[in-house]
Amino acid sequence: MKVTKFAQSCFLIQYKEIRVLIDPGNMQTDDAMINACKNPDLILITHKHADHFDEELVKKLISANTKIYSSHEVAEAFSNTNIFPTRENNILMIGGLNIQATKAIHGYTPLLKGGKEIEEGLGFLIDDGIKTIYHTGDTISFQNHYACNLILLPFNDHGLVMGPFDAALYAKETGATMVVPMHYDNQKYPGDKQKLEEELTKNGLKFKWLNNGESIEL
Repeated sequence: MKVTKFAQSCFLIQYKEIRVLIDPGNMQTDDAMINACKNPDLILITHKHADHFDEELVKKLISANTKIYSSHEVAEAFSNTNIFPTRENNILMIGGLNIQATKAIHGYTPLLKGGKEIEEGLGFLIDDGIKTIYHTGDTISFQNHYACNLILLPFNDHGLVMGPFDAALYAKETGATMVVPMHYDNQKYPGDKQKLEEELTKNGLKFKWLNNGESIEL
């Protein structure tokens, strides 16, 4: 599988001829991003916040054959877009990929009052039969038994997702052999990259920072 990072938590995962796009949001969407991500077979949305799902951007990206999956909360919030609702533990099969929706617990602060609260966050485990990628979505740390080779991990804290300390411990619990950090490039709420590197190194975890448009292969 080939994994290409874009802004915030957006990733394009390519397996043979299959293209899976996760969380195309409203940050740093330029022509290069649009051209790279056009015509995905599948779009997966972790939750309804605009930095993870930009409805107008998605309209530019999809083809007639693209299917969009997300939570019931997202499907209800964006009823003008054809979104197939899914839940934790549901399985999607496409072109040899096994995709499991996972639990995600989005953090809360009073800044989310007034309809921005997330009641139904998701993550996704993407398995090609040999390797597994885990996109955690926006989540705080919680007990689970998810296992993966590559984890796409948020760490900018601010009460909404994990911070460097708990993110590193969370990644270690999954057995991941590689960590690709995400959700740190919001200038309003930046993540402490140096602190994350320290915590990942302390826990014996390998990591790779990807620039937007840069890829890693499993």
